[in-house]
Amino acid sequence: MRYRHVAFDLDGTLADTRADIVAAANAMLTELGRPPQPLEVVQGYVGEGARRLVERLLGAPEPAAVAGGLRRFLDFYARHLLDATRLYPGVADALAALAARGIVLTVCTNKPEAMSRTILDGLRVGRLFREVVGGDTLPTRKPDPQGLLLLCERVGIPPGDALLVGDSGIDVHTARAAGVAFCGVAWGLTPEGMWAAEPSLVIDDAAALLGVVEG
Repeated sequence: MRYRHVAFDLDGTLADTRADIVAAANAMLTELGRPPQPLEVVQGYVGEGARRLVERLLGAPEPAAVAGGLRRFLDFYARHLLDATRLYPGVADALAALAARGIVLTVCTNKPEAMSRTILDGLRVGRLFREVVGGDTLPTRKPDPQGLLLLCERVGIPPGDALLVGDSGIDVHTARAAGVAFCGVAWGLTPEGMWAAEPSLVIDDAAALLGVVEG
């Protein structure tokens, strides 16, 4: 195998979480007396963590306003993590195929760790991942490479033998900073940002991932 460790982004890579994130964002905006935003606007803000999402939706106001909005967003989202969230087509089979070949699977996401684990378990793939690093696991988050490097350390496989699979420019930059190979997915939430970061490899179908890992 070309890679012994495959780390995955969550939102837009493993699972389509758009509808539930948009519902939580608009519930927060409504509570604050603001107009709801369409899916296209909200999903364009996803990828840098919940606080950054709230800042963008509220126009980066005072810290107290962001904190209040973040609390409302997270409270609603925690109760609706799996209302509409689903794995992308072919992802479950691809993960099972990789795991059957002894590939170590992990998740590196900017979503809070506990929420990420709940989603993975709810989608019945949590058992396949040895480690999960979320946006609140460390003081830093992607594109800072520390989370991805921590995953490599925890599973005992060097960065040169690892692959990060993601859908955003943030993921591309994270992989480069960590010295980890990158594979993009064309079905994600922010493909424009990913393409702008000029990834060397992008797949259109989850079934193609096994070939990438086999080299």
